[in-house]
Amino acid sequence: MEPTHTVTPGGEAQSDEVRFGPVEREEQELSPLEAALARAGDAEGKRDEYLADLQRLAADFDNFRKRVARDQQALVARAAERLVAELIPVLDDLERAVAVAAESAEATLEEGMRMVQRALHGALAREGLEEVAVDGQFDPHQHEALMQQPSEAPEGTVIQVLQKGYRLGDRVVRPARVIIAGPPPQAPAPAEPPQGT
Repeated sequence: MEPTHTVTPGGEAQSDEVRFGPVEREEQELSPLEAALARAGDAEGKRDEYLADLQRLAADFDNFRKRVARDQQALVARAAERLVAELIPVLDDLERAVAVAAESAEATLEEGMRMVQRALHGALAREGLEEVAVDGQFDPHQHEALMQQPSEAPEGTVIQVLQKGYRLGDRVVRPARVIIAGPPPQAPAPAEPPQGT
């Protein structure tokens, strides 16, 4: 590009170089540098955007991994719970058989039944099965009240266990079926003598 000439009010011709001075000429020469800096700034912006996307993706994947691990643990716990729930009636039957065998004359049958009962009870205990406590006050989260009987015991106290309850870890697999104390029996009121006629 050739420099252009302009005429000053005094009639002298001036070139663009003289008129704009050295500062504007440096700006014209830096424009490719400024363009490169602008492109670099855009690239940094894109880089930051991709980095933020990658960090979000990594956080989502970590949350997914933790959720899958939690779900897997819950599934294992449910499978163990189902197995234990199926074996509890067997344990009940063995306890009834031991009670009947204790009444029979054959001590060897009773001892054999007790060994089976202890082995089954031990296996279930190793899986985390434990009996629900039934001493004391009725707890609807652990007990199932089948009936209420008048009693001298404080009202709401468990007075008899009809069927043992079991828990696996912190979950009740089967509540204990119990009879609870009701209000004490009332003595019949004395009959009033008939009033005068």
